[in-house]
Amino acid sequence: MTNTFYLRVAGAALGAVLSLTVPPSARAQTGPEAFPVAITVDAARPQEVLPPIWRFFGADEPNYATMANGGKLLGELGGLRPGQVYFRAHNLLTSGDGTPALKWGSTGAYTEDANGAPVYHWAILDAIFDTYLQRGVRPYAEIGFMPAALSTHPEPYQHHWNPTNRYNDIYTGWSYPPKDYAKWAELVYQWTRHCVERYGRAEVEAWYWEVWNEPNLGYWHGTPAEFLKLHDYAVDAVRRALPTARVGGMDAAGAGGKFMQDFLAHCARGVNYATGQKGTPTDFLSFHAKGSPGFVDGHVRLGIAAQLKTLDAGFAMIAAVPELKDKPIVIGESDPDGCAACQGPQLGYRNTALYASYEAAVLARHYVLADRRGVNLQGACTWAFEFEDQPYFSGQRTLANNGLDLPVMNIFRMLAQMGGQRVAAQSTGEQPLDAIMRAGVRGAPDVGAMASLAPGKLCVLIWHYHDDDVPGPAAAVTLSLAGLPAAAKSARLTHYRIDADHSNAFGLWKQLGSPTAPTEAQYAQLEHAGQLTALDPVPGQDALQFTLPRQGVSLVVLDWTGTPAP
Repeated sequence: MTNTFYLRVAGAALGAVLSLTVPPSARAQTGPEAFPVAITVDAARPQEVLPPIWRFFGADEPNYATMANGGKLLGELGGLRPGQVYFRAHNLLTSGDGTPALKWGSTGAYTEDANGAPVYHWAILDAIFDTYLQRGVRPYAEIGFMPAALSTHPEPYQHHWNPTNRYNDIYTGWSYPPKDYAKWAELVYQWTRHCVERYGRAEVEAWYWEVWNEPNLGYWHGTPAEFLKLHDYAVDAVRRALPTARVGGMDAAGAGGKFMQDFLAHCARGVNYATGQKGTPTDFLSFHAKGSPGFVDGHVRLGIAAQLKTLDAGFAMIAAVPELKDKPIVIGESDPDGCAACQGPQLGYRNTALYASYEAAVLARHYVLADRRGVNLQGACTWAFEFEDQPYFSGQRTLANNGLDLPVMNIFRMLAQMGGQRVAAQSTGEQPLDAIMRAGVRGAPDVGAMASLAPGKLCVLIWHYHDDDVPGPAAAVTLSLAGLPAAAKSARLTHYRIDADHSNAFGLWKQLGSPTAPTEAQYAQLEHAGQLTALDPVPGQDALQFTLPRQGVSLVVLDWTGTPAP
């Protein structure tokens, strides 16, 4: 059975409300507890262009990219929108032999000989970037961290962190300023020049180059002024090697507070440490926004309010600097919590559809907050990838586990289908943004919608989110569409779903008895279950009605391109 069905719509009806229905005999049973939600999408009311902010991903550990499951997942990410997906990783200049560990990675890019002369080693870095590019992914090149031979405090250098250690244990010799800023700049210059020679000027011009990570936290053991110097020398080095390179920063922890304010002022009008000129070249700005989960009365409670408030504060800070307010913004880490490698009861949402519904609800609000502040949001980087040699569904924040996609991965498959312009979408079940920013989603659930219109295609993303991971009634959704173009008189409709039973390898794994070592047949089942699932179609004539369970997400796609309807 196909998961797509065709609609025939009378031309006269196109300017009015178009409803797509399921006959009563075929409708999903809503049950006595389901509550009604009416969603109306007006395709004749275009809003702003819908930039694909979701297309950024990243991880602390760069070396997993070149391993089997890392390469597999990168291929899936690149396939979402080839050439437009970016990957950011820490530790690209960290000393070591490239052996990965939790919150650790290395490339050994820089050493010195017995006379203190620089020696460059690009093989591990090349393998990482080659893997990206071969799979349709481009580097968001984070310039960090400090090689041991350059660090002012090189020992101890490599940490051996695991989830039972204190988080501060990771901040070792790689987090210190360089003992020689000229050598630091030359390293960055040689790396950039090498990339241009290896990949070509046009390719490297499409990358993002950014210095360090969260220098307002333990990732930087220098003064704020020393960081500005580090940043200026690195940016100048990149631009000397490639004057048209895209450079920016600073990927602050949170909105960045005074550290970020001082950074913005310096980039706009300060004296550049490397050149002595006014300001620092800045093509984009970046900061981080995280949620705040907890474990309450035996269940996970996510904290969407914390992430949204951080976003708003960062946008406001950038909007307040006239020289920079129009610069593209990338949220360099955008997640429900702060530590991908950590484990704990408050993080038990990660394998489930709750993670997916959170991402739908929060990413939709990124656009609204950017509109409010009048800033140019271009990206929100999901800091989740994969870890090798971990038990099945071990609880880290990942997109895939042992090569099996988690429900959250399917949010990005949904978002990849959206494009063009946002169009007006209203839901009677959506919670007001300001109320969510004040108190989260702790009372009534948030059943919201976001819609996009591209040539020949209308997409409606619908989520049913609640901060608390507890059972609750389903939403009985009625979706009405208005203002469709005349070409939509004959269209195909596909309804994709993420919930406990759809697009969910973890749900199937539990049904199979949570095997610690799935058989070959079980693995194939799980791999299939991890893909985005379309619901079986039931055509009708008046209204599209369906139940959407709590923590579920639907994508309704109306497509009138390609093969005509029968």
